[in-house]
Amino acid sequence: MTSPTPLKGLNVVEFTHMVMGPTAGMALADLGASVVKVEPAPDGDTTRRLTGSGTGFYPAFGRGRRSLAVDMKTPEGMALVRKLLARADVVIENFRPGAMAKLGLGYAQLSAENPRLVYCSCKGFLPGPYEHRTALDEVVQMMGGLAYMTGLEGRPLRAGSSVIDIMGGLSAVVGILAALRERETTGRGGEVQAGLFETVALLMAQHMAQTRITGTAPPPMSVRTPAWPVYDVFDTSDGGQVFVGVVTDTQWPAFCAAFGLQDLAEDPTLATKNQRVQSRARTLPRIAAALRGWTKPALMAKCEALGLPFAPIGRPADLFDDPHLTGSGGLVPVTLPDGRMTALPALPVSLDGARPGGTGDLRPPGADGAAIAAELGYSADEIAALREKRIITG
Repeated sequence: MTSPTPLKGLNVVEFTHMVMGPTAGMALADLGASVVKVEPAPDGDTTRRLTGSGTGFYPAFGRGRRSLAVDMKTPEGMALVRKLLARADVVIENFRPGAMAKLGLGYAQLSAENPRLVYCSCKGFLPGPYEHRTALDEVVQMMGGLAYMTGLEGRPLRAGSSVIDIMGGLSAVVGILAALRERETTGRGGEVQAGLFETVALLMAQHMAQTRITGTAPPPMSVRTPAWPVYDVFDTSDGGQVFVGVVTDTQWPAFCAAFGLQDLAEDPTLATKNQRVQSRARTLPRIAAALRGWTKPALMAKCEALGLPFAPIGRPADLFDDPHLTGSGGLVPVTLPDGRMTALPALPVSLDGARPGGTGDLRPPGADGAAIAAELGYSADEIAALREKRIITG
């Protein structure tokens, strides 16, 4: 099925690195926008060369753009970029506060020249007392409570993904689309800002509300008081582990009958969900012993037949072969920088039954510089001169 392209015809210029800004650019590209990533010549965005836990940043979030590697410290390079910006609908940037304005590429400067421009800044903090601080995903996880809620008591632990960067980038897309919709009415663009700290605050909203309602701050999730009678990871006879949930009054008797726990189903002190939550210390050892008699595949099949929420304890590498992702268009093809082919997750949405993305691969630094310059009206001789001076590559 053809990838949906609802944003076809939208011109986006992206000045980003790391994860937050690139996530926003990837999402717009997957939805059909024409996105040009402006990178420093000659080697491109330093994110391309990260190692360790940053190795996957560029391949995961860099697809779908064309690359313009340009030396913006030269008048010729800046003139080229300004011509590109003159036709842009959207600009995305995620550099330190004030960096783009110093280059003459801030919102006030560009919107004066292009009033229809939607200008999105992906930052650590929205305007306020913290706005000039340097922020990273892990910084805001620590200060916003996510690390506290993830780790053990007294041992804050970052989440196992750049979850705030990624969600912050998607929040930026929400703001961009809202500004584009407003432009249809007013004829003018606007300034959009997305903040990492504000993103983690939204994720903490449920815990903040619980604090106000109960008068007690919730402990980390690792030692939390569960809201459900059965909502735990259980060992299986073949050395596996399966998460199983039994969360409703209708699921409880069926669960007990299926796993030889009929006496628990008939116990009047376990008749309601709240009673079962309060009795977890008594019921969970029995339940764990019963489930330990099943192999992992058999337990999963039984839970699926019963309609229970369940999950194997997976690892990221398992997703490459996940039958649901591979069978539903949930992975899109990507050529890694070393030339190998792989597949990585698509946007988590479906449009009229089709998954967006997969129409644009990773591009080498500056691979599209000459073509972009030609589109902007540069002659072959002028492009050759820009290359010779190393103002553009590609």
